[in-house]
Amino acid sequence: MADEKSDAALDRLFATIEARKSAAPGSSYTAKLLAGGTAAITAKITEEAAEVVVAALEEGPEALTRESADLLYHLCVLWAEQGLRPEDVWAELARREGVSGLAEKASRSQNSDPKQR
Repeated sequence: MADEKSDAALDRLFATIEARKSAAPGSSYTAKLLAGGTAAITAKITEEAAEVVVAALEEGPEALTRESADLLYHLCVLWAEQGLRPEDVWAELARREGVSGLAEKASRSQNSDPKQR
């Protein structure tokens, strides 16, 4: 699991993103993304995820580090826009600890909620 230093960095990032929710879209990139709503944010996540893949396959660890940071940032923006907090995600990860990945995946496919698939 992440150490306290990394947890604190993510907490500070998320707090900054939350603070930008009330900012004018022209005042910051985060405020502009939030004003664009889920569609704009998820489009950026798709773009950043592709960049992570390219970095991993073709560019090496330094590029992968940079692109991973970008992806985490955009994911945090989505969480904030959707009303989630990092601790919600950590709680879900904790719930899955000790559960086989195959068993966990199978339990989701049996769920009747299509958003859970």
